[in-house]
Amino acid sequence: MIINSKQRSYLRSQAQVIEPVVMVGKEAVKDSVVTALNEALHVHELVKVRFVAHKDEVEQMARDLEAKTASLLVAVTGFTAVYFRQDEKDKSKQIFHI
Repeated sequence: MIINSKQRSYLRSQAQVIEPVVMVGKEAVKDSVVTALNEALHVHELVKVRFVAHKDEVEQMARDLEAKTASLLVAVTGFTAVYFRQDEKDKSKQIFHI
């Protein structure tokens, strides 16, 4: 999925008011984290993930989660990453149309 800079900026602004839903702890990127992020993306489309361990590997773990969930990594700020995956089936909850 490719978005332009205006769309990315819009998603970042929408993510400022949401709380992290998924936490990545000392076990790093395990199947349980991938499953939790997939479920959260299905429900919300835009999800924040907080990294509470392995703080020196946040960027790499964020990219791994992006690949494993087939989502878009919108931004990584500090120890928090924002992901977006549009739900093609439920048009009523779409943030915007890509």
